[in-house]
Amino acid sequence: MSASLEQTRSSSKAILDELERVVVGKRGVLELVLIGMLSRGHILLEDFPGLAKTLIARSFAQVLGMSFNRIQFTPDLLPADITGSSLYDQREAAFRFRKGPVFTNLLLGDEINRAPPKTQAALLEAMQEGQVSVDEQTYVLEQPFVVIATENPIEYEGTYPLPEAQLDRFMLRAGVGYPQRDEEWEILRRRAERGTDEILLEVVVDASELIEMQDSLELVHVSRPIGLYIVDLVAATRSHPDVEVGASPRGALALLKASRGHALMSDRDFITPEDIKAIAEPVLAHRLTLRPEMWVRRVSGSDVVRSVLDRVPAPAPS
Repeated sequence: MSASLEQTRSSSKAILDELERVVVGKRGVLELVLIGMLSRGHILLEDFPGLAKTLIARSFAQVLGMSFNRIQFTPDLLPADITGSSLYDQREAAFRFRKGPVFTNLLLGDEINRAPPKTQAALLEAMQEGQVSVDEQTYVLEQPFVVIATENPIEYEGTYPLPEAQLDRFMLRAGVGYPQRDEEWEILRRRAERGTDEILLEVVVDASELIEMQDSLELVHVSRPIGLYIVDLVAATRSHPDVEVGASPRGALALLKASRGHALMSDRDFITPEDIKAIAEPVLAHRLTLRPEMWVRRVSGSDVVRSVLDRVPAPAPS
């Protein structure tokens, strides 16, 4: 059973309002993360330290009534530290599987690029298939399951770039950004008034209700011209002169699902070209592998997506 679009829209507004009690002046980022969750996707938050990336993840877990685990990625972290491992029980003379932190509803992978690729890859099956395979046994993860990972975009010492396969599993990549002057004062004012660092947020919906909200996105209509517009945009990334490897069909599906979420947030039950344009950069930019010389020219995936949006004609209103 799915919630109605009106119920999902109303619950989404209540979720964002509650989150803004602790995350000041970042409504757009919170909307983006919520769109990713409603679309059954995972989110990569890439920005400088101290900009509330971890706070955003913890706050979503509170407001959505989800179980929450946090993994601090470090160079010595092993795959078994994420998925779990089989331990020998001497009393029963048998091996028993001890679940790792991935067995939760919302998993925060803090500074994911500090662990080597082998450890990062331990999340691939969980993120794509919703399950974990250990010692020839498969363990299904409880739904909903969302990974929010963070990374610092300018610190390279002791870090490992995320492999393309890992990046492709994140539906959205977003930055948080510094607050404006008045917003930063509001953060300070609230902290001084509160008298403590911690703030307890109210649960707006529980995990089962979130699943119903996720199901309701299937009710957002996608017309053929809109679908072909998505296809043309993704295809244009593959033929762009600055790109070595463009977005895959998985990227097209992610753009479709995220555009449905954006349409819902915009009080519509159908996707328009504006929804696609608004969500294209966070959905597609991190999926592009640029030509090596683009690094010298300081061309980014976001630049390519904006270029593609300018060149590919949007369908006319029907």
